[in-house]
Amino acid sequence: MSGGGNTAYGRKRFQRSRAHFTDRITADGRDGWPVEAGRYRLVVSRACPWASRSLVSRRLLGLEDALSLAIADPIQDDRSWRFTLDAGDRDPVLGIRFLSEAYDLRETGYPGGVSVPAIVDVPSGRLVTNDYQRITLDLATEWTALHRDGAPDLYPKALRDEIDAAMADVYEDVNNGVYRAGFATGQARYEEAYTRLFRRLELLAERLAGQRYLVGDTITEADIRLFTTLVRFDAVYHGHFKCNRWKLTENRVLWAYVRDLYQTPGFGDTVDFDHIKRHYYQVHSGINPTGIVPLGPDLAGWAAPHHREELGGSPFGDGTPPGPVPEAERVPASGRP
Repeated sequence: MSGGGNTAYGRKRFQRSRAHFTDRITADGRDGWPVEAGRYRLVVSRACPWASRSLVSRRLLGLEDALSLAIADPIQDDRSWRFTLDAGDRDPVLGIRFLSEAYDLRETGYPGGVSVPAIVDVPSGRLVTNDYQRITLDLATEWTALHRDGAPDLYPKALRDEIDAAMADVYEDVNNGVYRAGFATGQARYEEAYTRLFRRLELLAERLAGQRYLVGDTITEADIRLFTTLVRFDAVYHGHFKCNRWKLTENRVLWAYVRDLYQTPGFGDTVDFDHIKRHYYQVHSGINPTGIVPLGPDLAGWAAPHHREELGGSPFGDGTPPGPVPEAERVPASGRP
């Protein structure tokens, strides 16, 4: 999710920017960035669904000690994502006030704005990548030497074609679809995005009515990518983005599916509903000029039984759940149900 220019949302045609910095951190270091414990810092906003993918993946794979975490303030200004949650308004590891400083060290005049997730090289302070589509796939496949014992295979080779196809549909109609609806500047564009979104959600509900996870019998990257949009649906997309044909809580299958994931260690323990709501309602002033943040929806239902285990499968297969959330990374009570 990019920083800067937020007042334009709802006033000009929306188009998702492609990642400009697409270097990869790999086991063999072929792009000049070898996997190395402690060398890199993952910068995220808990408000951003694209960044939240990396939060979930990092937790599931047990990379907390290998890849440190910086959490930006959910409220941006035109200087980009800022570290005002930290003492002195600076990231304690990188020593910078704004994520844009790491971008500027890498390149000047870069297109596409300052976005999260971003991975920064700690020794040089330079941005390595902001390729939100690739980062989590590489965490799953290139960082395996640093995975915890019992970590799940989030991108199994035998299922990659099916996972890729599911993720492509989810990206176009759901992940990006809510934004195309919410930031539409004309009725026709809004209705087209809205229609495609709910048609895809209905197809996903049909698929998930008979199987616990999107692909295979365990959680995969496909589930992570769908989860980060669904978990925000009633809190922001239903009202703020006018995706209001129905609430997620009104769809029996999808509501049970997302609760199942939310209650799985590594998913819900990364979600901060306070950050999510404050970011969308206060930053997108072109859509919500008053900046008023709604008090609802009621979050109590997230802990309700889902009964999805009756469909078979298990979240981690032969593996194990991740351990407790590190104390410094726990979501504050204000962001939890």
